[in-house]
Amino acid sequence: RLAATDIADHALRALRRSRVREVVLLGRRGPVQASFTNPELREFGRLEGVSPKVDAAELELDAVSAAAEEADRMKGRNMATLRGYAGEPSGDGRAVRFRFFASPVEIVGRGGRVAGVRVERNRLARLDDGGLRAVGTGAFETIPCGLVLRSVGYRGTPVPGVPFDEARGIVPNEGGRVLGADGAPAPGEYVVGWAKRGPTGVIGTNKADAAATAALMAADRAAGIGTGADAGTGALGGVEVLLRDRGVRWVDKAGWARLDAHETAGGQARGRPRVKVCSVREMLEVAGPPGGTAPPSESG
Repeated sequence: RLAATDIADHALRALRRSRVREVVLLGRRGPVQASFTNPELREFGRLEGVSPKVDAAELELDAVSAAAEEADRMKGRNMATLRGYAGEPSGDGRAVRFRFFASPVEIVGRGGRVAGVRVERNRLARLDDGGLRAVGTGAFETIPCGLVLRSVGYRGTPVPGVPFDEARGIVPNEGGRVLGADGAPAPGEYVVGWAKRGPTGVIGTNKADAAATAALMAADRAAGIGTGADAGTGALGGVEVLLRDRGVRWVDKAGWARLDAHETAGGQARGRPRVKVCSVREMLEVAGPPGGTAPPSESG
């Protein structure tokens, strides 16, 4: 199924050699607090040869979580899907197992390799602001495994000279406009992605987030706010001058279009949407350097 998509060839080769039989997904809080969408959750039930599994006991809700399920349609749909998985017979094939109320506390090694993950059982505790957090109960177990992937997102780190909210790990902003120490927008300064909202969302979330910030940039430019352009250089002239002065290699829209055409043409020959160029050097060579700038080395 993946061979007909735009997956990178090296990733496809690795998956074809995979000996993984079971994947265990650990959630620190309960099923109602999980942030996946229902379409994402239902996809696990459509994987050929793979069974989604969940312990029905972990789907028993306290009063707060039950009320949250009742009040939120998405959470209600998620719980219905999970209860359906819990009711399915257990198969002998490959499986994806959902585990809730569990926090990894230690990676167990043996002979220089991963041998398991030690996890602590959690309970939910209410915060002063009404939210819920996972609190360890002191009960531990070790899940044998050969590979560990962290997928809880990343905390932003401060950049010298840029405002930073230490408590939330983001650049303080209003819709994408960076806020200064006085709480007012800093002209010409913008932020997107996890540095803007924290480690949440999927690729589609980032696209919409970037579009929203770009719309603010366009509105500010139209109003003559923080364009950074010198007189006579055009709206983007100041940016191009800055990039050249700093020796930064960039790709313009025309270069992106050349790369896109190159990848889609390669895909058409193989019955796929595209064949991705996975080397930075090759990407830059295909895109073509604006202004005659030579492509940097792969390490650059």
